[in-house]
Amino acid sequence: MELLRLENVTKRFGGLVAVNKVSFTVEKGEAIGIVGPNGSGKTTLYNLINGVYFPDEGRIYFEGQDITELPTHARAPLGMARTFQIPRPFGGATTRENVAVGAMFGHAKASVDEALEIADEYLKLVGIYDKGDVEAARLTPLEKKLMEVARALAMKPKLLLLDEVMAGMNPSDIDQLIELLKRVKEEEDISIVSMVEHLMHAITKFAERVIVMHQGEKLLEGPTMEVLNHPKVVEIYLGKKVV
Repeated sequence: MELLRLENVTKRFGGLVAVNKVSFTVEKGEAIGIVGPNGSGKTTLYNLINGVYFPDEGRIYFEGQDITELPTHARAPLGMARTFQIPRPFGGATTRENVAVGAMFGHAKASVDEALEIADEYLKLVGIYDKGDVEAARLTPLEKKLMEVARALAMKPKLLLLDEVMAGMNPSDIDQLIELLKRVKEEEDISIVSMVEHLMHAITKFAERVIVMHQGEKLLEGPTMEVLNHPKVVEIYLGKKVV
């Protein structure tokens, strides 16, 4: 079942075309990787999907509903959640309270008491339950990233957008997060789109399908290993084949 559809989406900033006529779909329960070098248009594409920007051309549909000009705060209750490359916690609130915010204002629309229970559930899931009463500003960079993942999951999303969430993690932490995301995807039947720049080993373990962005355009799309080892992708982006 189709969850998200982009049709010829274009975004310009003055004379710069940051995203140019990009089209693709995301199926329910699918894991997709969006890859490409710095400046390829990945972040702008994410900002279009979750309503930070509106496209200059093209349409965006979520579960068949046209959300092209729907603001971010109106997309979240529909079932769309996102993490950011640089975590943005409410520094003076506890880790538990930060995650509870996701439950209250996302698709879950939980009461305060319900939200705190949901927060505990996802803090346990990501492995930082013992940090629940710690001010979010005092968390380590890794713990802040895990808190962001927990907060996004607490929204009970249908679509989870991960923005460079694995950047800066060591290989063992990446492997643990991938296994966690795989489990959540299956148990909660959500679609996950993960954006990365250089962590190809993470994408090969996680994504069923890959979209390669280059200079604002969709260069290639298809099964992960097939796309990543395509001569054009190797030449323009990777430099060598993925094994």
